[in-house]
Amino acid sequence: MKTFKGRVLAKGNWEGEAIVSHQGVNTLATFQSSAIANSRTVIASDQNNPDIYKKELTGKALCLPITIGSTTGGLVIQAICALKIHPACLLFSEHIDSLAASGVVLSNVWEHSDMIAIDNLGKEFLETVKTGDKLKVSEDGTVTIL
Repeated sequence: MKTFKGRVLAKGNWEGEAIVSHQGVNTLATFQSSAIANSRTVIASDQNNPDIYKKELTGKALCLPITIGSTTGGLVIQAICALKIHPACLLFSEHIDSLAASGVVLSNVWEHSDMIAIDNLGKEFLETVKTGDKLKVSEDGTVTIL
């Protein structure tokens, strides 16, 4: 077991599976296809991100450094939360970027989303956590790899 502590942006308690991206996640490219198709789950559609491409993200902890890409990033996060197909958690190794932060805030306020968001978990977090690992997330910002 290894524990990391980050800054809470949207709190909650959760246990489940990690999906890890070692590069910035393009929210539009990753979530757009599932949102447009009104799918029941998100299957990552960004072929430029081999870490997550074709992996199911709904209900899992998406572990990432930051989000990248289009200025629609916040709106895309809000849309997947409105559709209830979002990851359970966004766990950032770095300081959250402004586009993802706007999506987390919009989702929390307008959609009453239960998606957890924690940033500043550190470089070691992303070096340690692996896709498929079981995580425990606490509302105080503690993330434990079980």
